[in-house]
Parts: sequence; structure tokens; C-alpha cells
Amino acid sequence: MRDFYGVTLASPLMLGTAQYPSPAVMERAFRASGASVATVSLRREAGQGQSFGEIIRGLGVHVLPNTAGCHSAREAITTAQMAREMFETNWIKLEVIGHADTLQPDPFGLVEAAEALIADGFEVFPYTTEDQVLAQRLVDAGCRVLMPWGAPIGSGLGLNNRYGLKTLRAAFPDIPLVVDAGLGLPSHAAEAMEMGYDAVLLNTAVAQAGDPAAMAEAFGLAVRAGALARRADPMEPRDMAAPSTPVIGKAWL
Repeated sequence: MRDFYGVTLASPLMLGTAQYPSPAVMERAFRASGASVATVSLRREAGQGQSFGEIIRGLGVHVLPNTAGCHSAREAITTAQMAREMFETNWIKLEVIGHADTLQPDPFGLVEAAEALIADGFEVFPYTTEDQVLAQRLVDAGCRVLMPWGAPIGSGLGLNNRYGLKTLRAAFPDIPLVVDAGLGLPSHAAEAMEMGYDAVLLNTAVAQAGDPAAMAEAFGLAVRAGALARRADPMEPRDMAAPSTPVIGKAWL
């Protein structure tokens, strides 16, 4: 498994901390999932108070603050700087939203903010699309991780552009890639890992499930299965049937 800015994760599952019915439910979901990273927005932390921060730190996972809700590079940069002070980490999940309905990233603001934050010593995890040109601009800016979306945030649609995600993986073989956003089922996470992605990040599919802990456990098992399948070198699809039983020894009548 690739490292993320020098950190090797015990699990390729990253979970968000928003939208759970209660902090206790969130904590049970994290325990069941085996996730290694918790993403936390500065705004949510400020709204929940000290006890919420203590719960997050008590999970024993890596904390990845994010700039969720930011719609400009300036806003994202300021939020990231505040998050670094609060969480005492250089990690930042960079979100610069450019479209109100799809929550698609603003590619221009994203690159601008990434350049400024990297120059300021941050280790940036940019939430991006599967666009290879944008991905190259982010890598050139100094990003050592890319987080392309699977589908719009919170949609549960899964992997909308499988071709784009596969070609992005092939184009950046040495960059850790994380499918972020839009995953609704454990099978979506398993498929991303089978494609060769290094991790997945999700929130809504677990937090809004009828049983968040059970769904979290299912996603934890799915990413392990997908990663194992990838390492096992799966067979390529065939256009024609191929019998698994040999004709040698067959009775000829």
C-alpha cells in the first residue's frame, strides 16, 4: 500500500464525521469499520464544541481536516490555516466548490489554493474530478495525493465515469489516488479498490444508513476484498465462453 505523505495507513478506508444521528453512533461506526482516517470540517468542530473534538481524537485514527463549504481559494486557504492550528496537523483535504448543485470542484480555485497551501507547508489532499489535465496541474503544484470524485457528494451513485477513473489510475501510477464522494454501496468501494485505487473516502452512505455501524463494517470488508482482488491479478473479461471443464476424458458416444 502506498504511503500518504510518508504515512502508511492500516486500512484504505477513510470516513467522514458528519450527519450521524449522534456522536455515539458515529463512534460505533468508526469502531466497526476499521477506518484509518477521519475527515473533519473546521465548521463542524466549531459547532460541536470540545466534547466532539475529544471523541474524534479518541478514535485513534489519523485526522484529516477539510475545507468543506468553501467556494473560493481565499476562503479555503484561510479555513485550512485555522484547521492546522486547531488539529495540529499539516494534512488538509482541500475542497473549493465551483458548482452549487453538483458540488463539483472549481478547478481554477483548487489549483490556486493548492499552490498557496503547499508553499505554506501543508500536505494537500485535493478533492478533484477525474480530469487528467487538472490532475497534472495539481501534481505540478506539489500535491502528492489526488482525490477524484466517484460521483457528486452525497449522491450514492457510485463510480459515474469508470473509464475516466481507470485512465487516471494508469496516468499517475506513482501517485496515491483516493476515490472521494458519491459512493453509496460497499460494492462501489470494492470496485474502486479493484481498479487499483489506494483508498476510498465516504460519509453519507454510512452516516445515513439505517444501521451506520453495520454499513461501516460492510464498507470495511469491501475495501479489504477489493484490495486483495487487485493484488491477486484478476482475469481479464472475455468476449466468448471458455469451458472450465477439459474435454480430455470425455466419453464419446
